[in-house]
Amino acid sequence: MRKIGLIGGMSWTSTVRYYQIINGAIAHRLGGLHSAPMLIESLDFSEVARAQTDEEWERTAAILIDAALRLEQAGATAIVICANSMHKVYDKVVAAVSVPVLHIADAVGEKMKADGVKSAALIGTRNVMTERFYRQRLVSHGISLTPPDLDRANEIDRIIYEELAHGKATRNSERTLKTILTNISKAHVPAVVLACTELEMIVDVRANVLPIYDGTTLHAMAAVRHILNE
Repeated sequence: MRKIGLIGGMSWTSTVRYYQIINGAIAHRLGGLHSAPMLIESLDFSEVARAQTDEEWERTAAILIDAALRLEQAGATAIVICANSMHKVYDKVVAAVSVPVLHIADAVGEKMKADGVKSAALIGTRNVMTERFYRQRLVSHGISLTPPDLDRANEIDRIIYEELAHGKATRNSERTLKTILTNISKAHVPAVVLACTELEMIVDVRANVLPIYDGTTLHAMAAVRHILNE
């Protein structure tokens, strides 16, 4: 097995899921007492969570680059950034290391393409929903995306940063997401992309009104394929 490096802590709640999904898949595939060879750089989310200005994003990029370099130097053969929003600085991280950095939107796009899904609604933090860095990567896989709803983006952003990033999953937020997904389905959108690594906490991916592509699980499984050299 090849060693994977995770840049986590953004938030810690979603990093737990990456660790769980990757190790669970390795155990299932290989049996016995097998678990994944893995390194984790767990960052202080407060230092990067609310980056908005160019200067703040430059500082965020530097923090992630330092983490990636430490993982590479420690023997990671590929790196996973465990946060959708932090993929805004993906290109800078890639340029700083010599090992692959697995992009979360590639994992989602490849699965949707394999399933024959050509359009979807994207939900996540405000910057993921409204900016080009994630949307364009998904579009490059042949997926068309519905225009972002700003009111929806603001409410989901609030739920993520005020609740889910703290490990809180409330009934009110579950109902809000259920209503959002129902309205998307009524608009005849064929699928939804969960482009936030914490949203799985309040969205039942398997039992919903339309197909849900959960970036956390798909990204973690891309890491599994790298570990197993598939």
